[in-house]
Amino acid sequence: MKILLDTHIFLWYLNGDARLSEPFRSNIRDINNDVFLSVVSIWEIVIKHRLGKINLPSEPSTYLIHQRHLHQIESLPLDEGSVSRLTNLPDIHRDPFDRMLICQAQYHDMTIATVDATIYRYPVDVLRAENV
Repeated sequence: MKILLDTHIFLWYLNGDARLSEPFRSNIRDINNDVFLSVVSIWEIVIKHRLGKINLPSEPSTYLIHQRHLHQIESLPLDEGSVSRLTNLPDIHRDPFDRMLICQAQYHDMTIATVDATIYRYPVDVLRAENV
């Protein structure tokens, strides 16, 4: 399975946050799964870090890349095909970062790992606690 981590799932995974259930952790660690973090999530974390909404142990530019490599999570670049899907994406969610992650998951045939119930309403495969 190709899994695209929602931003909060990546951060919870790094921090060992109790909100991330064991089924999520198992799927992220499963060597049979290809796990990705979008550059869109990096962008979101950097912005929130600069605004003081997210604390990180070091600068995001080095910390996030190091952690992604350490946990063998692939980088997913933002591409034209994904962006073009915004045209037909239902207007359910206002968060531009989540909307782009949904488009990337659709375009690249991925499953999004998230606990954001709003994302469940989109036509996209979702990995959530109840179905893992």
